[in-house]
Amino acid sequence: MNQQLQPGARLGPLTETLDQRLAALERDDVVRRIWARDHTVWKPQPTEISDRLGWLDLPVTMAAHTAELKEFAATCAGFERVVLLGMGGSSLAPEVLSLTFGGKPLVVLDTTHPAAVAAVAAAGDLRRTIFIVASKSGTTVETLSHFAYFYDQVGDGDQFVAITDPGTPLKALAAEKRFRRVFVNPADLGGRYSALSYFGLVPAALIGVDVDALLAAAAAMARACAVADPIAENPGAWLGALLGAAASVGRDKLTLQFPAATAGLGAWIEQLIAESTGKEGTGIVPVDGEPLGAAAVYGDDRLFVSLGDGTAPVPAVDLPFAGRDALGGEFFRWEFATAVAGHLLSIHPFDQPNVEEAKDATRRLLDAPSPPAAANDDLGAFLGALRPGDYLAIQAYLPRTAANSARLEAARLRLRDRFRVATTLGFGPRFLHSTGQLHKGGPASGVFVQVVDAPATDLAIPGSPFSFGKLLAGQAAGDLEALRARGRRVARVGLADLEAAS
Repeated sequence: MNQQLQPGARLGPLTETLDQRLAALERDDVVRRIWARDHTVWKPQPTEISDRLGWLDLPVTMAAHTAELKEFAATCAGFERVVLLGMGGSSLAPEVLSLTFGGKPLVVLDTTHPAAVAAVAAAGDLRRTIFIVASKSGTTVETLSHFAYFYDQVGDGDQFVAITDPGTPLKALAAEKRFRRVFVNPADLGGRYSALSYFGLVPAALIGVDVDALLAAAAAMARACAVADPIAENPGAWLGALLGAAASVGRDKLTLQFPAATAGLGAWIEQLIAESTGKEGTGIVPVDGEPLGAAAVYGDDRLFVSLGDGTAPVPAVDLPFAGRDALGGEFFRWEFATAVAGHLLSIHPFDQPNVEEAKDATRRLLDAPSPPAAANDDLGAFLGALRPGDYLAIQAYLPRTAANSARLEAARLRLRDRFRVATTLGFGPRFLHSTGQLHKGGPASGVFVQVVDAPATDLAIPGSPFSFGKLLAGQAAGDLEALRARGRRVARVGLADLEAAS
């Protein structure tokens, strides 16, 4: 393996298991079969596999569009900020790029909390803002609600750009409202594998990222991930084998430890891993944003992965990282690794069979509203039932502000240290498009704490029978219902209750 791609591994007893998995991958010719688009790598039937492998070609095919992207970005130079209206795979890669490279301000709006929507509207001159409306299906309720609100505010389609698949309702809406531009994405890839497509590259170009360099790094990694023999020389297959090996021996809490300069990458990896592997009662639980603690706070269910930092406990791997210009390569490495891990877990990494459960429950609750569930569960008693091997998922239906994040993170760490379990923190409804699949379809080791508030003010959604506040309440209640229908352990409290219990 190229020196810049060779990981530093301190795997202890995992070494033998990893060697066995690599040998199995080599014996079964998995790398060659992936590149040959052989759906039987994952499942006997091609459904949602054969038409979801276009990400393999993006580093090359999208390079033909970089001049077009840069020319379009030049026509938008007069705008002061970019506001991205999108969820999950439509928003996480652009957020990583903004956090890593800086450039023109990019605001990602992926919440329906009315206070957060109002804050975006008030934070800059709407007449000097360009809005990206990003949705693969073109039907994402949060994104279309955001669009309705901001179009009502500015009334000028020239301030809107759409990114969607061919033939979607969003494409038709963009034509009707005379959007500045519509970028039609290749249809043969899922949202979480779309970082190197228009979903990632249009926002990248608008904020000033060098899209040629981003794709060049991805292309170099793709070439390295095509090495089939010896498979240990393949950076994506090696990482995927490690993830699968660790999960097979109970180390399914993939704990990401990234330096501040690339910390944003963790949320993107979290979605990729959680939504791809969390199904059929199994899966890998990504743990992002949890600072390192003393060795005593960890159980024996962790695997640590870092970028160029050898301080995590064993078992750990330190992936070499040549700085932010290598970010495109990391996108591809993790995509390939996730596909390989899916093979080793005997699951289908390209579908999301349980995501609709919370959406269906939300629709029912919006159509026939009922009183919201009480937010006064006995959290102390609930947390007392945590067991070794569990993970604690804090689901915050609150504005994603610095103050709320700090309070939640502090409570999260106290709970980790007290109970010695892996902890995750997600803001709703953002996480529904990320870790929500894992929560319902993955292992039953999740323990969920919903943190809710009563928004002080509400905002109407033009043309909608419900407001942002009612939509948020419906999403929280719908997810609660879906989790309980799956027999998951879940409590619902306010932020002060969480802090008191921690």
